[in-house]
Amino acid sequence: MSGRKDEGEGGAAVWPYFLVPFIPVAIVLELFVHPDPAWVFVTAALGVIPTAAMMGLATEELASKTGPGLGGLLNVTFGNAPEMIIALFALNAGLYEVVKASIVGAVLGNVLLIMGLGMLLGGWKRDKQTFNQTAVSSAVLMLFLAVAVMVLPGLFAMINGQGLPKVEDQLLSFGSDIESISLIASVILLGTYMAGLLFSLRTHRAIFNPGSDEHGSTLGWTARKALIALALAGAAVGVMAHLLVGSLEAVATSFGLSEFFVGIIIVAIVGNAAESWVSVLYATRDKMDMAVHIAIGSATQLALVVAPTLILASYVLGPEPMALVFNGYEMAGLVIAVLAAHFVVQEGESNWFEGLQLLALYAALGAVFFFA
Repeated sequence: MSGRKDEGEGGAAVWPYFLVPFIPVAIVLELFVHPDPAWVFVTAALGVIPTAAMMGLATEELASKTGPGLGGLLNVTFGNAPEMIIALFALNAGLYEVVKASIVGAVLGNVLLIMGLGMLLGGWKRDKQTFNQTAVSSAVLMLFLAVAVMVLPGLFAMINGQGLPKVEDQLLSFGSDIESISLIASVILLGTYMAGLLFSLRTHRAIFNPGSDEHGSTLGWTARKALIALALAGAAVGVMAHLLVGSLEAVATSFGLSEFFVGIIIVAIVGNAAESWVSVLYATRDKMDMAVHIAIGSATQLALVVAPTLILASYVLGPEPMALVFNGYEMAGLVIAVLAAHFVVQEGESNWFEGLQLLALYAALGAVFFFA
C-alpha cells in the first residue's frame, strides 16, 4: 500500500545507469544539433530511465533513515515522480488527453505488463508462486475503488449527454458541474490514500510491512547525500520531460501515431521502466510478495495520488481546469485491468500461464489503442 519500490539485493537495478550518457546527448541534440524531433524524443525517453532509477534509490535511502511511517510518505511523494513530472510538462502545454493517457497507461502497464512479466518469468520453471493474499487483495480492492471514483465523472458526463472526450481531443470544457465533481473526486482519492497509508503503515503494519524496520538492501548513504542525489535526479527528470513533451507532437505526426497512443503506451512504459525491472527481478527470485506489491502498489499510487494531484495542479498550470473525464478506451482499459488483477490474485498464488494471459490482454489493448 505504501508503494515501496525497493531496489533489491546486490544492486538489482544497475542496468538503468548505463543509459546516463543519453541525458547529455538529448540536451546537445536539442540545443545545438536540431535534428529530426524523433531523435530528441528517443534520447530523452532513454534519459528518463536512469534518472527515475536514481530517484527511487535516493528515496529508499531517505526512507531507511526516517523509519517506515515517514518512509512510506517519502515513497508516496517520490515513487511515481517521473510520471508526475512528465505529466506536469504536458499539462502546462495543454496536452490534457496526453496527461490522462499517460496516467491510464502507467496503471495498465503496472497491472498487466509488469505483473504479467513477473508471473511469466518467475513461474516459468516453477509449478506455482505464492504471495500474501490478504495484503494483495486489499491493495487490489483499493485500486478498484480508485478506478471507480476515476470513472464516475465520465459516467456523469455521458449520462447527461455531454459525451466523452475523443482520442484526438486535447482541451475540452465540460462545465462547472463536471469540474466540481472532478475536484471532489480528487479530494476523495487523496484522502483515501492517506487512510490507506495509516492502515498499512500503522494499524496493520505487521501484515503489509513485515520486517519493515530492516533496511539491509540500502547503500548506507547519509541523508545529505540522498537529498543531493534526489535533487539532481529530479532536475534531470525535469529537463528530460521538457524535451520529451516538446517533441511528442512532431514525433507522433512523423511516425503516423496518435498522441493518445504515444501517451498511453510509450510514455507510460518509459516512466515505469526502472521500477518494472525491480518488480520482475523479485519475481524471478521467487519473492512474489514484493513483485506483486510493487506492481499493484504503484498502480494504486498513480490512481490515488498522481491523477488527483494533476487535477488540482491544472487550476494553476493549465489553460483551464482539467476534468477527471477519460475517453471510452481509457475507461474500458482501467476496468478490464482491475478485473484481471482481481481474478489473478484472489487465490494468493500465480503461475507462468496467468502471466502470459495478462501480457496477452495488454497486447490486445495496445492494438486497440494503436488503431483508435
